[in-house]
Amino acid sequence: MDRILLHGLTFFGRHGCHAAERDLGQKFIVDIELDCDLRAAGASDALGDTLNYVAIYDAAREIVEGEPAQLLEHVAERIAAAALQHDLVQGVRVRVRKPHIALPVALDYLGVEIERHREP
Repeated sequence: MDRILLHGLTFFGRHGCHAAERDLGQKFIVDIELDCDLRAAGASDALGDTLNYVAIYDAAREIVEGEPAQLLEHVAERIAAAALQHDLVQGVRVRVRKPHIALPVALDYLGVEIERHREP
């Protein structure tokens, strides 16, 4: 299966289990990998034969910048569900990273990664 990649999408959101996370908000970084059959677009060089990347970006932005969630897992599920609404998308991997964590340890980020596929 071919893949469309959107990596490093950066948004400001208000997700987290603690009230301070939802009140203050913080940066979230999202990676989306879309499994699609891109042969038609490769052969035709026609925009109508591929996926509108902007629509995927806009959906991710709306979800991350929109209604707060307690869990990154919920944010990732919502992004995956939005991506699977597009007919060309057969599967999706979503990573949601939170680089600023209130933990007494050093780490680059905390995050989740989920993989979902179109129901047969």
